[in-house]
Amino acid sequence: MERRTLTAQPGLWSTDTSWALLYFLCYVLPQTAPQVLRIGLIRLQELIKAPSRYNIKIKIRQLPSGNKDAKPLLKEMKKGKEFYVIFDCSHETAAEILKQILFMGMMTEYYHYFFTTLDLFALDLERYRYSGVNMTGFRLLNIDNPHVSSIIEKWSMERLQAPPRPGTGLLDGMMTTEAALMYDAVYMVAIASHRASQLTVSSLQCHRHKPWRLGPRFMNLIKEARWDGLTGRITFNKTDGLRKDFDLDIISLKEEGTEKIGIWNSNSGLNMTDGNKDRSSNITDSLANRTLIVTTILEEPYVMYRKSDKPLYGNDRFEGYCLDLLKELSNILGFIYDVKLVPDGKYGAQNDKGEWNGMVKELIDHKADLAVAPLTITYVREKVIDFSKPFMTLGISILYRKPNGTNPGVFSFLNPLSPDIWMYVLLACLGVSCVLFVIARFTPYEWYNPHPCNPDSDVVENNFTLLNSFWFGVGALMQQGSELMPKALSTRIVGGIWWFFTLIIISSYTANLAAFLTVERMESPIDSADDLAKQTKIEYGAVRDGSTMTFFKKSKISTYEKMWAFMSSRQHTALVKNSDEGIQQVLTTDYALLMESTSIEYVTQRNCNLTQIGGLIDSKGYGVGTPIVSLFQCHHGRTGNLTQKSEKDKEKVKN
Repeated sequence: MERRTLTAQPGLWSTDTSWALLYFLCYVLPQTAPQVLRIGLIRLQELIKAPSRYNIKIKIRQLPSGNKDAKPLLKEMKKGKEFYVIFDCSHETAAEILKQILFMGMMTEYYHYFFTTLDLFALDLERYRYSGVNMTGFRLLNIDNPHVSSIIEKWSMERLQAPPRPGTGLLDGMMTTEAALMYDAVYMVAIASHRASQLTVSSLQCHRHKPWRLGPRFMNLIKEARWDGLTGRITFNKTDGLRKDFDLDIISLKEEGTEKIGIWNSNSGLNMTDGNKDRSSNITDSLANRTLIVTTILEEPYVMYRKSDKPLYGNDRFEGYCLDLLKELSNILGFIYDVKLVPDGKYGAQNDKGEWNGMVKELIDHKADLAVAPLTITYVREKVIDFSKPFMTLGISILYRKPNGTNPGVFSFLNPLSPDIWMYVLLACLGVSCVLFVIARFTPYEWYNPHPCNPDSDVVENNFTLLNSFWFGVGALMQQGSELMPKALSTRIVGGIWWFFTLIIISSYTANLAAFLTVERMESPIDSADDLAKQTKIEYGAVRDGSTMTFFKKSKISTYEKMWAFMSSRQHTALVKNSDEGIQQVLTTDYALLMESTSIEYVTQRNCNLTQIGGLIDSKGYGVGTPIVSLFQCHHGRTGNLTQKSEKDKEKVKN
């Protein structure tokens, strides 16, 4: 059949179809490797040259010949996560391949199948319409033309009266591209014959090699002929005789059947007519009544086991912030979900071999459709999975236990003032005492007669001796005063200044003493990540295979590189399995846990023995994870519109 098709339409399969497929692949393919499954390589020669021109990776595999089982090949593709596949085969082989794809469970929205056969529209695709699979092909018949539609309808009526041909995979009475090409070829010969009425046709002998002498003239008449046939406008290149300026309809399988989504013209190239409509379509209609597998991980307060005195099953076993978010999205978008815990209990990290684990692996392997958990959006993860817009913004910080307070000692009353101040107060007291002693000696008003009954006595005394002067200063400092009172103006000025000084000192001391005796002072040995990096006494680490561990592992900042070297050298003790294990280690040992600030805030509010040290080391966000090749991307490119739609609906309710 393929050889006859080439004869009816020379040059179309060898180059033009390959160009059409190449243009379409460049339009829809991500930077993944499509698989080309075929029997020969000549017809897709332009596509094979594509890797060096368009940065497209291509793997070529051999389809089993005849009606041999292709399930081993499909199984190998499924195991290798090959989601973009090009089938270069006849419509009979395509019909059989589709049955085996359905049997292998590969008829899902994550797979994209491209068929080079021009009879994809004629195949019976009823059982695949509601699978969500992305199936694309080409169509040469111009069925939009009323004249063509009437001819095809007549053809169908005649074919329905003929005996059925089982095993072809075609719809009953459907015209194939081969039949349409044969129809157009005969009509073009008829047009040329009508114009060449004077040409005489003599009988030809099969065993003779002498050509018909009027053959070149007749071929030129065919090249000059023009006609709008079943396969569109038919014109030929007068130089090489190949057909030119024709259209290939790009069709895709929808729930309503095959629909035209674009046109490829041999001159103008690709024109996608359905792209904008697909991108603006409502995702709610596509997700309605779909059952999505949601992977998550136990992490308070995001996902927790629900406490109940009765046995719980299914989604009722869990509660938390992520479950509330998932329920809200389900109500808005209309999908059904089944929550499952990730088997290995990990978020997802890449090992040295490039293999992933945790929830990221579940999405890569398409064992889950969504990952609704405190899953951090990172550059490395975005290479292999898709993320929504962040539903929570946070950063890495340090969780550490509160330092133990010290009990008041015998000399705790000295704590309100520093030793320097105490020394200065003592020196000031001694200085004032000396000044008062000297001034009292010079002023005559501080000298008095110790014998008042003998006014003529020459003996006089001064109360401000060196010892009494010191006693006067100490009494004022203790707010008790003394029996000595200055009489001269000079001594009174010195005494007043000292009293004012002691008033300020005693008032400050009394206020600080009350605070020091009632509030327990706590001093932390670390205040930031730099303090952790500079010491080795306090052990620190993060959750194994989490985004925090990956941050330090991939960081190029010297401080964080030093911290990762410390953690990697003590992996058995520094890296913990989950947050609960890390929190318990912080409480029982001298250990600091590096984790997300939102989780630290939740833990510290419920455990008074824990506290956050320092500020945020970085800034990032939590997002809903999906596979890169997913139904969400098919409608919106990014699943961030899910969270955005949820937030908008909440605002509408509030308003």
